[in-house]
Amino acid sequence: MMKRLRNVLFALALLSMINVNASKPVNAQTSNPALQVCKAGTANDVAKNLADAAKAPALSDAKAPVLYVVTTVAPLTNLMFNIGGNRVKIHGLIPEGADSHTYEPKLSDAEFIAKADLIFLNGLHLEEPTRKLAAANMKSTTKLIELGALTLDEKDWAFDFSFPKEKGDPNPHLWMNPLLALNYAKIMRDALAERDPAGAAYYKANYVALEARIQILDQAICDAVNTIPDKQRKLLTYHDSFAYFAPRYGMSVIGAIQPSDFTEPSMRDVAALIEQLKKEGVPAIFGSEVFPTRVLDQIAKEAGVRFVATLSDDDLPNQTGDRRYHSYLQMLVDDVKTITESLGGNAEILKIVLTDNLAGADTDVESSGK
Repeated sequence: MMKRLRNVLFALALLSMINVNASKPVNAQTSNPALQVCKAGTANDVAKNLADAAKAPALSDAKAPVLYVVTTVAPLTNLMFNIGGNRVKIHGLIPEGADSHTYEPKLSDAEFIAKADLIFLNGLHLEEPTRKLAAANMKSTTKLIELGALTLDEKDWAFDFSFPKEKGDPNPHLWMNPLLALNYAKIMRDALAERDPAGAAYYKANYVALEARIQILDQAICDAVNTIPDKQRKLLTYHDSFAYFAPRYGMSVIGAIQPSDFTEPSMRDVAALIEQLKKEGVPAIFGSEVFPTRVLDQIAKEAGVRFVATLSDDDLPNQTGDRRYHSYLQMLVDDVKTITESLGGNAEILKIVLTDNLAGADTDVESSGK
């Protein structure tokens, strides 16, 4: 009891000294549709209208992969698998479960880079050691593509507690917004078609099917989040992966536990967040399977809220189960279901989203983590 009282008094004493750890909102005047607030209420209609397009296209007639492609984080690797299908051999450099912000590539990764026809990074300063290794070891004919800078104007970059503007590193988690991820897929489609013109129609067909699924997903997320009571559409997470997700779906990111140096938060940060949570009145805060933390659990207990530790931003589900569903789409559906139900909403609409990989199980995708 005395320990709890000391924590509360400590929080009150520090509150006036601490900046709120909320994300800087993405520019409200942005012309980017992916960052404008969605309109709820039409997911079933969208699904009906796009039902045929959302089906998997016919398989390529390639008897063996035509291109060798290197990617970094698992969501990018999976988007590439869905666009490239059986015409592309893919190697994902950053193992699932690793912290992509601090990951140091192995020297042996240079071997995969040296074979690559195309290399896709998220960019926005996420994978700097990997980018440097790629630049030093790729073939002169290899094209290195940084997806983030090609997808979002600098004026729309988000800065926040984990990614403060003074450090110059924007929040890089664009893929957590499915419409921005769709632009990643479009860039991949065009780059593959340029390097493999014979497969252009196949890549286009895969993109059309993926686009339909993402449009259905986008609307289903909008409809699910809309069932959460207005005052509870707030996110406090271990790591701020939702800076581009939140504005699209009318949510607020009220805090993130992980500081910009990716260490554990200080006592000052913890105390401020406990007090903030009490004022906000949210029913749950969120951790990650990749970053479980006793600190968040303690914050939840002190603030009297539920701690849910199963969100993911780059660790795909079904790694050992049915790998048809080891997919970016399934990861987002799982995340939104968790968020919606934990904050008092109804996630039933998410069942309409097709989440299996277009080309089936991804067992042939290489990974530095395997």
